[in-house]
Amino acid sequence: MTDQKSLVIDFPYFKSKFKKVNIMKHSFWVVGSAFLMAYACSPAKKEEKPLQFTVNNQASLALTDKPVVIKKGEIPGLESQAGKWPLVVSVGDTVAAQYDDTDGDGQWDELFFVTDLAANDAKTFTIGWADEVPEFAPRTSVRFGKREGADIPVHPAQADTLPADGLPKSVGYQPYQTDGPSWENDKVGFRHYFDGRNAKDLFGKKTSAMSPEDVGINSEGAVEDNYHVMHDWGRDILAVGNSVGLGGVALMIDDEPARMGVTVNDAVNNVEESVFQIVKEGPVRSVIQYNYNNWQPQDRSYDVQEVSTIWPGMYAYKNAVSVEGLQGDETLLVGLVNINNDHELSEIEVNDEWVVLLTHDQQTYEKEWWLGMALILPRSVYEGYTEAPKEGPLSNTYLAKLNVENGQPVEYFAAAGWELSDEQFTDRDYFTKYITNLTKQLSADVTVSWEE
Repeated sequence: MTDQKSLVIDFPYFKSKFKKVNIMKHSFWVVGSAFLMAYACSPAKKEEKPLQFTVNNQASLALTDKPVVIKKGEIPGLESQAGKWPLVVSVGDTVAAQYDDTDGDGQWDELFFVTDLAANDAKTFTIGWADEVPEFAPRTSVRFGKREGADIPVHPAQADTLPADGLPKSVGYQPYQTDGPSWENDKVGFRHYFDGRNAKDLFGKKTSAMSPEDVGINSEGAVEDNYHVMHDWGRDILAVGNSVGLGGVALMIDDEPARMGVTVNDAVNNVEESVFQIVKEGPVRSVIQYNYNNWQPQDRSYDVQEVSTIWPGMYAYKNAVSVEGLQGDETLLVGLVNINNDHELSEIEVNDEWVVLLTHDQQTYEKEWWLGMALILPRSVYEGYTEAPKEGPLSNTYLAKLNVENGQPVEYFAAAGWELSDEQFTDRDYFTKYITNLTKQLSADVTVSWEE
């Protein structure tokens, strides 16, 4: 147990101190409700009010862990706080939030948190001020490790560049922990094959805690596939093969599907340079980015960017894909692996904004557990789906077809519900209702208004 530490929290016209409490190595901050009550009842300051804002749910639908984004410039009085951090306080407790630099200038510009809201309801929050950023128990995480040689231990990394001739088949060893980055929230985890395959895999979780940092390496620090067996936290559950997994991307070029990257048996990539970086790893939002420079299918050249984002409370992640170098006969393809699925694909038009492609079967390794998977796709650019061949470099997958314009990002969500995360996911109707509700929540608007 680390030493307790005091955090100075300022509300308008007075200052107090509260203890930072450490539980199971994770920290959270507590602000006594009696503190706010005493302030509200103070005769001397009764006419003064702390800075408050209200989040309004405009939908007739209850929202769970709904993201709230406040731009730095929207916070009244921030300039007068001499570099202090705005804390979001609700019912006397500090809300887990983070301060993100979204434009890459080295300064935070966005305050992000999640909250629950009843249908057509509103919730009021108070802003306090702190000298340092609080630590919150993580509900999202990113894990990325690499090694520079077969006999060199894996070390954590924030970024990496993979050249075309840097694949495992070429260098003689797997350079990446879990074959590439993995990311998760309190519900589900995912991983990306950054070793040239560029497919997206699935970790089923049995606990809301973040999985250990040493998944995919052994006690000597060597890369090891130790995640295809059950652990307390869960395991890798999805057979990906030569598909692009759950939410991976490809292009349809002149009516032929083209894989961005290669298979495990190839020694040289068709992408000249693949660049990965962790943009943000935070308690309530994590963001990772890939840039595939000079991808060369069919004597063409494209630059592709992917940005994957995850926040708590949903069995899903968000992906944004943009392509440079389009010639006009291309269609963006998003994959939904179909290796162990013997049941029909469902196509569901949820509302004017989103359409869903959904499968549900015992589509895990050895068909051992029930697993539902879904793509939540923007209806404005959705052009149906097709199936890849049963064999070949891009195979065994449904492929959603999306209209894409040069340099313009297309955003979608990939979701999965495993029976050991929630036993009701064994039922197709239950999973379908979950995905439909999630999709409606993603469509729901919330607004932020500041009290004068």
